[in-house]
Amino acid sequence: MTIINKVGSQASMVGPEDWFTGTVRIDPMFAADENSRASAGHVTFEPGARTAWHTHPLGQRLIVTSGFGYVQTWGEPAREIRAGDVVCIPAHEKHWHGASATTAMTHIAIQEAQDGSVVEWLEKVSDEQYGDTE
Repeated sequence: MTIINKVGSQASMVGPEDWFTGTVRIDPMFAADENSRASAGHVTFEPGARTAWHTHPLGQRLIVTSGFGYVQTWGEPAREIRAGDVVCIPAHEKHWHGASATTAMTHIAIQEAQDGSVVEWLEKVSDEQYGDTE
């Protein structure tokens, strides 16, 4: 049977301080279930907000829906991302993503679970690391 996840049927949540710097809102879209191990969320980063460094066991896809921000892989320079961009992050790649210092950014994040886990959170992105984007 086809399932429709109605907008607003799941409460928005504040991005946990252990996983994010700045103001972040997560709006769940769908969870993994018996038919698929994929889950997705609509994530809004206020200016200056960003994830901590993290990895995904099966990779991640980000679809930028509005604004301007950055994604950075460990050991590489940060790269600009804008509305309409699709970012494909390979499995186990250490990375972060978030808004620019002056502009909010929203993306849909899609990832798959492996052994019940979709992400491994690591250390926070320092202000110095983030400052390298500007």
